[in-house]
Amino acid sequence: MFSEGQTPLSEEEKEGILNLSIERREELDGAEQINIEKSLKWVRRISPKIDEILSEEFIKNIHKNMFDDVWNWAGLYRTTNKNPGCDKFEIGIELRKTFDDCRFWIENNTFTDDEIAVRLKHRIVLVHPFANGNGRHSRLMGDILISKYFKLPVFSWGGKDLSGTGEVRKKYLEALRKADNGKYEDLIAFARS
Repeated sequence: MFSEGQTPLSEEEKEGILNLSIERREELDGAEQINIEKSLKWVRRISPKIDEILSEEFIKNIHKNMFDDVWNWAGLYRTTNKNPGCDKFEIGIELRKTFDDCRFWIENNTFTDDEIAVRLKHRIVLVHPFANGNGRHSRLMGDILISKYFKLPVFSWGGKDLSGTGEVRKKYLEALRKADNGKYEDLIAFARS
């Protein structure tokens, strides 16, 4: 049911699906995409300040908006451990560290604007705060930071759907693995490709 890089759901998490008629991965992907497109309209209308973007409340609200028509646990931190992901009890702590680091990068011009947004995306996906949708959620968080705070165009993230299989997803996962080792060049290039 899941391709490489997708996080499997526990039986408890599967029970959180709101539409019980969904039986196949394709149906789930379609329902999630409709919900995400609704949330993108909302994101275009908001004008959050940096302290709002870099907060647990905001990160949860974005996830809830992306998945609230599909999952009853949308916007709630996961209750099981995942790989990748920190321990479920450390999610809030690790996100606060990520937000503090991001503030430091911004205040000290540590990296380019693109790199700051991509590093934020990468750190969020490493924490893996939610049971599902972490990649899509973290990419949207990168897009929000780059467009709402830095006032630059959103990323293209390879210009293709990254949920399935194929060369674009493979390139994305390779870039993520390099970023896991502190090498962000490929992920930044991929984000703008």
